[in-house]
Amino acid sequence: MPRPTPTVTPSTAERVRSACAHAEQAVLAMPGIDPTPVSVHHVRECGDAVIAVPTTSVAALVAGNSPDAGAPAVLELTDHAPLPLREPVRALVWLRGWVRAVPAQAQRALAGEVAKENPDSGLLDVGHTATLLRLVINSAVVADSTGAESVSIDELRVAQPDPFCALESAWLLHMDADHADVVAQLARHLPPRLQHGIVHPLAIDRYGLTLRVEGRDGDHDFRLPFNSPADDIESLSRAVRTLAGCPFLNGLRRI
Repeated sequence: MPRPTPTVTPSTAERVRSACAHAEQAVLAMPGIDPTPVSVHHVRECGDAVIAVPTTSVAALVAGNSPDAGAPAVLELTDHAPLPLREPVRALVWLRGWVRAVPAQAQRALAGEVAKENPDSGLLDVGHTATLLRLVINSAVVADSTGAESVSIDELRVAQPDPFCALESAWLLHMDADHADVVAQLARHLPPRLQHGIVHPLAIDRYGLTLRVEGRDGDHDFRLPFNSPADDIESLSRAVRTLAGCPFLNGLRRI
């Protein structure tokens, strides 16, 4: 009896969650007004996104004057690679739904709840120069070099970011700056057509590692799956070293 094919990539919902957690840039688009910069964004398990916009923005005014159902809106989030790449954008996420105002008396309490999971310094501006809004999400789309995929709100509610999401940037920076030998070993898995570009580690999660190849004909991403999903830092480090062809390599320190 054939063995089932192992999972080699995160689910679409998990990719959305991870990209949202990584995204440092976000804008809120609403009909009839210019896109509004968002200083804080946080997707909650209940299926909405809490965002902070300038108190003096048109978006805050429109949301405050909208009916209980809210105003239609799209939150666009941009996930940038932590490395200074030629094309730094790794993924885009669009969260579509209805944006609603948060009552003034509830703003600080909600900011405190968000801070427990996402201690963003921008939350300190809530009640002063920033206003919290809630985006009740109806649909989500994520786009990267592999294409665009949508995910249902039910899937998004139960999904979590990759367990190594918070450590990923440090890992990639460490590999790129201090372990060119490991990156070169990983690059041996690239197909012949990609062997002549400049290779950087682009992304890592519990299922595998993605390399970015900057070539003369453009940029190309190539994913290297692990033999099995990593459960902790030790197994993640071991999986990378195994891919590099040396299971006993001690170069990748714990982060």
